[in-house]
Amino acid sequence: MKLLEKTSRIYLLASLVIYVAVGIAFYWITTFMIYDEVESRLMVEKRDFESYLQTNNTWTNNSYFVENKIEVVPVFGEFENEATFTDTLIYNRYEESMDPFRQLTFYTMIGGSPYRVAIRKSIVESYKLIEAISAAMITFLALLMVGMFFFQRNLSGKLWRPFYGSLARIKDFDWTRNNKLEFESSEISEFNELNEVMVKMASKMQHDYKSLREFTENASHEIQTPLALINARVEQFIQSQDLSENQTHWIEEIYHAARRMSRLNQGLLLLAKIENQQFTEQESIDLAALIIARLKDFEDIITHKNITIHTETKGSFVKKMSPALAEIMVTNLVSNAIKHNYTDGKLTILTGNNFFVLSNTGHELKADPERLFERFKKESAQAESVGLGLAIVKQICDNYELHIDYRNVDSLHSIRVFA
Repeated sequence: MKLLEKTSRIYLLASLVIYVAVGIAFYWITTFMIYDEVESRLMVEKRDFESYLQTNNTWTNNSYFVENKIEVVPVFGEFENEATFTDTLIYNRYEESMDPFRQLTFYTMIGGSPYRVAIRKSIVESYKLIEAISAAMITFLALLMVGMFFFQRNLSGKLWRPFYGSLARIKDFDWTRNNKLEFESSEISEFNELNEVMVKMASKMQHDYKSLREFTENASHEIQTPLALINARVEQFIQSQDLSENQTHWIEEIYHAARRMSRLNQGLLLLAKIENQQFTEQESIDLAALIIARLKDFEDIITHKNITIHTETKGSFVKKMSPALAEIMVTNLVSNAIKHNYTDGKLTILTGNNFFVLSNTGHELKADPERLFERFKKESAQAESVGLGLAIVKQICDNYELHIDYRNVDSLHSIRVFA
């Protein structure tokens, strides 16, 4: 969820809560004020009624008091001499409806006898006033809330526009090139500070990338040269006829160690280049077809080990990636499946839409299959193996958002690569 959408939802929810709370409070305050006014008038009529009794000491239907507004009833027995306000309904014979009234009830002595007096006042107009005020308040508050919502949304969009512009520039920024990361100046100081920090970070990333790239290129050249020289000289020694058996054995060990060091150096440098994304050239490659093509490079070994090849094609697996890395990934997987296979074993290649599976016979796996993708983790005890083949494959898959898993059931090993 985007920040603007999140803030808009929070604002809308808070506005609704405030809207409901204010509406309820306004309704009760208005009702209280109207009732207070009606009760004040009832108390005035009570005093008028008591003044009339003091003057006349009797009660008769007097035109001074409007019809249905006052009721005097004699009381028999005990009563509590207190005044109370209540709501009541009285039939309106003109409109044939029950109208709401506010009633004041109290007790008094008339001609020496106790009477219960109820003075009533219509609150129909008060209810109409409350309804009109409430309707107007609801309308204006709703318009205010909607207007403020769109105003806040537009304002937030304008305020956050520099941030989204900077975010788009960061997404398009490629630290493998020499182009500098630049931002437009903003009126908001926090955004300017953020842009300054991002420019410094981008500059540091480009510097580190350049330094690491130079190191890997230099290391690849400078280390391989003396290793090649050592291998050449050792080969000359091995072909010499003047060496004893022990000397020949020692020289062979030196030769194998130098070759292992050379492969190790090449593997680590390749991993460093992959991690640093130094393979920038990309094109669409059919990995399924590439696997079938790479089998031809291993025909001699396949024939020597008498491995039965079975291929099943259910579709193509096209991925945009570096051709060099695609070759390395496929070659490592095919080489691994052949190298660790039995003599008279089987190799099955299944390809389909967005996946391929290589299955080969071999010794039952003892280690955790997932750990074989780690560097220098290997199942084979062969000295020729440096334990980087599957680590390189895993790194290539991670770089191009591919998934890889390794399954082993008894003597059957399966590696699946899928998008």
